[in-house]
Amino acid sequence: MEIVHTPVLLQECLSLLSPVGESFEQDAFMIDSTLGEGGHSYNFLEKYPSLKITGLDADSIIQKRAKERLAPFGDRMTFFNGWFNDFYKNYPAESRHPDIILFDLGISVFHYERSGRGFSFRHDEALDMRLNTDAGESAADVVNNMPETQLANMIYLYSDERYSRRIASAIVNARQSERIESSKALADLIYNAVPGNYRHGQIHPATRTFQALRIYVNSELKRLPQALHDAFNVLEAGGKMGVITFHSLEDKIVKNYFRNLGKQCVCPPEVAVCRCGGTPCAQLITRKPVEPSEEEIKMNSPSRSAKLRVVRKLRNADDLRLYGVEAI
Repeated sequence: MEIVHTPVLLQECLSLLSPVGESFEQDAFMIDSTLGEGGHSYNFLEKYPSLKITGLDADSIIQKRAKERLAPFGDRMTFFNGWFNDFYKNYPAESRHPDIILFDLGISVFHYERSGRGFSFRHDEALDMRLNTDAGESAADVVNNMPETQLANMIYLYSDERYSRRIASAIVNARQSERIESSKALADLIYNAVPGNYRHGQIHPATRTFQALRIYVNSELKRLPQALHDAFNVLEAGGKMGVITFHSLEDKIVKNYFRNLGKQCVCPPEVAVCRCGGTPCAQLITRKPVEPSEEEIKMNSPSRSAKLRVVRKLRNADDLRLYGVEAI
């Protein structure tokens, strides 16, 4: 089987999230929250022979590829098909708590190159962008039905696209004549909607709008805060959680959550007297995000915006609202 996706910050993950302590090293359990084609899991299983992993993915098609790739590891690898926020929210109390949790929040290259769902405008594909094609609105539903003001605001919020209003207006005008169904049709429409000098920048003028649509369609930022919180509480005390982000909106959520977990007092500002006991919930292993080397970026250009943050759990966290990570 040809592997399309290259896992980012792999060596850094293997090092910073290594099983620690005699019990962990001999019988460690990891949850790969974003399995994809199984790149990170494959290397963890290979490096740590006693490690067992459960891999989560909302996309059953890419998970099938991961199952084939990871079959040689036998019962050391198990799988869950579904969203990570649902998995951690409903984690059985009687089940073993993981020693390691990894989130890689990037979209697999497989989705851009092989899925046929319109994640990329390099190919003329149906405008879908859903990781789980059995539920929710497709990208085509959004661009053809969302009111213009809401569409412009969504594009700006999720991508910081400076011409979001102009792009939204062009989409609404175009869809009055015919439904926008393909990635190429949308990309061409955006290209013609923006000023001439904007068409020849470092990235294609449709890049940010496509990012915004993907984030919106898959509720990526809405799922993340609660998923981080629930995953942290599922994690075994002394265990480690790492999160790889790829854009500033994701990283802000992770940074704030981890930073607040590491504070001596995590009570909200309106509480006059500390009620939390003054004990941090986590130790920050990475006080600054770990970023890819120049060599990795040359070998794997999608890694250029990746940031890895890692914490070690000391105790459970309490109310999610204390950590300033409300959903966007």
